Amino acid sequence: MKTQADIALIGLAVMGQNLVLNMNDHGYTVAVFNRTVSKVDEFLANEAKGTRVIGAHSVSELVASLKKPRLVMMLVKAGKPVDEFIELLLPHMEAGDIIIDGGNSLFQDTMRRASYVESKGMLYIGAGVSGGEEGARRGPSIMPGGSPAAWPHVKDIFQAISAKVENGAPCCEWVGENGAGHYVKMVHNGIEYGDMQLVCEAYQLMKDGLGMTANEMHMVFEEWNKSELDSYLIEITRDILAFKDTDGHPLVDKILDAAGQKGTGKWTVINSAELGMPITLITEAVYSRCVSAMKEDRVAAAKVLKGPKPSISTDRVRFIEDIRQALYASKIISYAQGYMLMRAAAKEYNWNLNYGGIALMWRGGCIIRSRFLGKIKEAFDLNPGLSSLLLDKFFKGEIKKAQRSWRNVVATAVRKGIPTPAFSTALNFYDGYRTERLPANLLQAQRDYFGAHTYERTDAPRGQFFHTNWTGHGGTTASGTYTV
Repeated sequence: MKTQADIALIGLAVMGQNLVLNMNDHGYTVAVFNRTVSKVDEFLANEAKGTRVIGAHSVSELVASLKKPRLVMMLVKAGKPVDEFIELLLPHMEAGDIIIDGGNSLFQDTMRRASYVESKGMLYIGAGVSGGEEGARRGPSIMPGGSPAAWPHVKDIFQAISAKVENGAPCCEWVGENGAGHYVKMVHNGIEYGDMQLVCEAYQLMKDGLGMTANEMHMVFEEWNKSELDSYLIEITRDILAFKDTDGHPLVDKILDAAGQKGTGKWTVINSAELGMPITLITEAVYSRCVSAMKEDRVAAAKVLKGPKPSISTDRVRFIEDIRQALYASKIISYAQGYMLMRAAAKEYNWNLNYGGIALMWRGGCIIRSRFLGKIKEAFDLNPGLSSLLLDKFFKGEIKKAQRSWRNVVATAVRKGIPTPAFSTALNFYDGYRTERLPANLLQAQRDYFGAHTYERTDAPRGQFFHTNWTGHGGTTASGTYTV
């Protein structure tokens, strides 16, 4: 086949098809392949009819259709399929050719694959792609990382097809080496879990606490989307609450309350534990989905476990504003924790992450896109070494303004027995973070008492450890392993 395609794409599910059509719209010739080969012909005969898209019926044919250096992008299921396609591609590629994984791969897998592909003389990119089917078609947020030498060859394509924000800035920029791109996408998904849980808790407070109808809540979210909370998730929640089933009743009321998850939120939580970063809100969001999945257990428990009635008797308008402020403050905490995690990861994996640039990449095209992210970019542009968003002047002021409402919502939810794990843990983290002296001194004494794990003293330099013979008998040998 004559060499003519600018880039190839493997995987013609809806995301893959839409990304191909997006590339075609921007003037790029795309060659396509799918493991189920019949899908190639179906795509060319239907969605891609009349385009420049080239169909290939084998991996060798696909690679042969490409200009050099060859760019082959995979949009296949994470895990084994990615490794299998890499092995199928390598025999047909040459030094300097580039393999791109645009799926939701675990960042450690991407680190391993980048090293392996580079050892064969080729280049590798792990690119997080966010925005769902519509984003892929109209402009996603793209977070590429991997072999730095590969970036100049894909930059024009990726930035052309990505979402654009103010002044036409693309929601795509180089993130860092090896697994950095997929890591940032993982954290994005973790924050997405947190944002969704916060919105759900606001919904439950209004529904069960204030007794509001779906249409009344639709109007509230419509107003919220004109405020600091202006975002994709608030926007779609507004639309969901207005959507009627065929019988004229709100469809949302008929959807089973058992949430699913694909694993990226769990990966974020596991990695945060490995790095010792307390992303408590994302963790609660992940476990809230797990609690929701225990539907049968909850139905049985509801019949025997009693608590207060959830009805909230108060000024409705004022309490709705309190919920909005609590949602906003908790959202700030979620992003602050996410950025703290990325900072820890950059140190651990030797990445030089551009935190303001990441906020810009998330500003459009992706699921967590919002007006709010512009303020995060401003914070890091002003102070690239900022250790926490909570210490930025703007966010510190926003938390101060929202604090009374935030505390009132959490306290009211506790009194009324309405679960608000994300709102509550966000406030607990804030209070812990601003507390100069926590009770961990007692915890360290306990550890030293039962395990001789040693402790530091307030009247001695950091890094100097002590052990006390608390009982006056037994051994006095301190533990040989201690982690500050």
